[in-house]
Amino acid sequence: MSKKKVLYVEDEETLAFLTSDNLEQHFDVVHCVNGKIGLDMFCKNQFDIVVTDIMMPEMDGFELATEIRKRNQEIPIIFLSAKTMKEDRIKGLKLGADDYLVKPYSIEELILKIEVFLHRSQKNTEKTVKLYQFANFVFEPENYLIKNETTKTTLTEREAQLLKLFLDNPNTVLKREKILMELWGSDDYFLGRSLDVFISRLRKIIKETPSLSIENIPRVGFKWVSE
Repeated sequence: MSKKKVLYVEDEETLAFLTSDNLEQHFDVVHCVNGKIGLDMFCKNQFDIVVTDIMMPEMDGFELATEIRKRNQEIPIIFLSAKTMKEDRIKGLKLGADDYLVKPYSIEELILKIEVFLHRSQKNTEKTVKLYQFANFVFEPENYLIKNETTKTTLTEREAQLLKLFLDNPNTVLKREKILMELWGSDDYFLGRSLDVFISRLRKIIKETPSLSIENIPRVGFKWVSE
C-alpha cells in the first residue's frame, strides 16, 4: 500500500530536517521552506494532509491555510507554531485548521495526530453518505456540507462532528465536557474556547431560520433547539 502524502511547510532548517526525517518513516513527505512554495506545491500535486508552521517568510501559515481552504475544504490541516497566545490558536481554527500543536512538540504526538486525521478521512470516503434533513437545511456529514435553497457551506471536520452531535441529540442539553470528549477526547480549557468558536459559526449558518437555535446553558453546556 502506498504511503499517504504529507505537505510539510517549515522554514526553520534544523527542525524541518528532524521532523521530516521522522515523518518519512511513516508517510510520503514533501517539505517546503515557506508558504508561497507550499501553496504552489499544493496546487500542482495531490496531498492527504497539510502540516504547516505559522511564522514564515513570503507567506505565513495563516495565509497558506486560507488559500488552501479556498481550493479544498476537506483536507486536514495541522498548525505547528511557537505562537502560544489563545488568540492565535483560535484564529488558526477559524481559518479551518483541524488541530494546533505548540512548539516544542512531540514527534510521536504529531505522527499520531496525522494518522488519526488520515484514518478519519479514509473512513469518510468509504462511507455511504447519510443525509440529515431539518428545517430548510440538508446536512451531509461525510462531505462536511450543509445547504438550503439559497446557501451552501462546507464545514471543517470538527464543525461537522459538532453539528452531527447536536442533530443526533435534538432538544437535549449536552454538557461541555461531553462535547469536548466526543470531539477531541479531552476537556481542557483551550479546547473549550475552541468549541465556542465552532458554536459561533454554526449559529451564523442557522441565524436566518427562526425554528433553529443553539441555546447556551450557563455553566452546563449547550442545547440544539429545533421547533
